[in-house]
Amino acid sequence: MDRSMVTTTFGFEGYRIVRYLGVVRGITVRSRSIAGNFVGALETMVGGKITTYTELCEHARQEAFDLLIQHAEQIGANAIIGMHYDATELMESVTEVLAYGTAVVVEKI
Repeated sequence: MDRSMVTTTFGFEGYRIVRYLGVVRGITVRSRSIAGNFVGALETMVGGKITTYTELCEHARQEAFDLLIQHAEQIGANAIIGMHYDATELMESVTEVLAYGTAVVVEKI
């Protein structure tokens, strides 16, 4: 699937939805290592951008997004509409990231 065919809106300019395939999702659970938490704690003392946690969040979102695409491809979609992210802290330093949307088949108008 072309990754540009994933949108937070509910349609694509120049395309029409010909079939709705249902909700698709990608989920990952991530934690930072002891060393990573130590570095992150040091960064919070200094202030500013906390790169250790920023990288963790970005990797988690990317993994959830990649799994979302895989799920959509498995059921025959060529696009995803209404895509969103959600995150839940399961326990201290353990976070679930969920990417979800509606898998569709679109065709050029």
